[in-house]
Amino acid sequence: MNARDAYEDIRQGALARIERRRLRVDTDGEDVRAEVEFAVDEYQRLAHLGEAVPLSDPHDMAERVLRSVSDFGPLSELLARADVEEIFVEGARVSYLDTTGRLRGLTVPTTEEENRRILDRMLATTERQLNAKNPIVQARVLGGSARLTAAIPPVADRISATLRRYTVRNVSLDDLVARDALTPEAAAFLRAVMQVRSRIAISGEPGAGKTTLAAALLAAAPVGHCTRCCEEIREIAVPIAHGAYYEVRLPSLDGTGEITMRDLVKFVLAMRPDRIVVGEVRGAEAFELTRAVNAGCGFLCTLHANSAPEALHALVNAALMAGENVTERVVRKVFSESLDLVVHVDRDDARHGNSGIRRQITEITAVSPALSDGFTCEPIFVRAGIGAPLEWTGALPARLHNRVARALPEGFGLRDVLEQARVPA
Repeated sequence: MNARDAYEDIRQGALARIERRRLRVDTDGEDVRAEVEFAVDEYQRLAHLGEAVPLSDPHDMAERVLRSVSDFGPLSELLARADVEEIFVEGARVSYLDTTGRLRGLTVPTTEEENRRILDRMLATTERQLNAKNPIVQARVLGGSARLTAAIPPVADRISATLRRYTVRNVSLDDLVARDALTPEAAAFLRAVMQVRSRIAISGEPGAGKTTLAAALLAAAPVGHCTRCCEEIREIAVPIAHGAYYEVRLPSLDGTGEITMRDLVKFVLAMRPDRIVVGEVRGAEAFELTRAVNAGCGFLCTLHANSAPEALHALVNAALMAGENVTERVVRKVFSESLDLVVHVDRDDARHGNSGIRRQITEITAVSPALSDGFTCEPIFVRAGIGAPLEWTGALPARLHNRVARALPEGFGLRDVLEQARVPA
């Protein structure tokens, strides 16, 4: 019997005794510990009789088994580390991505059955379940500090999960400047645009920093603006003085009670919002943003795309998924005439000293009323690539300039904002 087999044998024995006595790990801590120590002692007794390999450190084994039974087992150490961004579970194998961008494997042995128990424990504090009826799940776990996405057979050939940790509380545009995600000029420009009911789309690949940027933009909005934030799994956590956060609800076991993202956006439209926030546009909820435009609302949304122009087409395609009796040309025209900016973010997984993964804004593009069936885009800030400087092109579209100028001190315009924020070379 190797170390992995010994660990699993002791863990199973402890669990059987704990379940037989109906002990609760949250209230019967001392009794649970006693059962674990008994299971270790029993294993050692058998080992002395020649029926197993003796443990080199029984106390360490007891602590490992106790973490598995009452905490999150082998994942406990990873969850306690601030440098771990994502944890991946594939059957019995656990790996993780740290802030340097490196994918590393967990050296502590685990089993698929143990990993499944850990995920179930995480989900126990939510309304989501992972079972044969619901073989895929997404949920906020660990007190709202992480997002769990998991699947089990028959959807996956084995348990497959990703635990993504995020910290987007109290982030500001100045914080992003300090991280070299954007320049003081670009930050000042975005801050000025957020003073009005602007319509902004943030695009980028997964993990590029879209949600963090959205949180920073919301923190820059006037406290008197009414903000209604709709997300599938809540990630943005900026304090809102006027407004609230909303989260979708999955159908109950009898298939009723589902509240979709589209339902949420339609709902908040009736609550007199100054700005509607949609965390990750994927489908029909995009069509409701066209209604928001007609109601005079601003909006802020994120979506997956490889560039700012691609983001515009992705937004149109998502709106068409609503199945309403409108043509692609009509939807494109609405967004062309209403959308102010597309901000594209990207990331570089290569290590740069101790800085880890680098996430930067690579493009801030203004959208103007189309001169044809497509979109008319005018880059305002551009970056040749990750690590290159984010440069102002000198462009300031008149429509955007005039709207923002009304919210600035008299005689002060966007160009003045940029000049004032420019750091001397």
